Amino acid sequence: MFLGTHTPRLDDKGRMFLPAKYRERLASGLVVTRGQERCLYVFPMTEFERIATSMQSTPTSNRAVRDYQRVFLSGASDEIPDKQGRITVPATLREYAGLTHECTVIGAGSRLEVWDTSAWTSYLAQTEQSFADQAEEVVPGLL
Repeated sequence: MFLGTHTPRLDDKGRMFLPAKYRERLASGLVVTRGQERCLYVFPMTEFERIATSMQSTPTSNRAVRDYQRVFLSGASDEIPDKQGRITVPATLREYAGLTHECTVIGAGSRLEVWDTSAWTSYLAQTEQSFADQAEEVVPGLL
């Protein structure tokens, strides 16, 4: 499970160090793709394969399904971290997420999310109060 918040930087070549605590789990391969709210999703290869396989069972007769699959899969980039634990984030994905130099990587359970730090700060400021105010209807019986 991926947890926590980390603040790596992108270098001039679009490379980013993966947080050290996740490197072993991602060493054999990962997939970076577009996520919601203009962040990037980073999945271990096995998790991405599970998701892609599940997508194949969705009805492609539904335009929303086709649109989602196209955007999600066309942006996907499979990567193997280098010996120093860096991955290259493709230019199209950096542009999509507005990544420049300062990044925030958050653990989101089965995936990591990569955010431009200012975008993450804004998102968190907008959603923290509603998180604090949520009642049981969001995740019934959890806590």
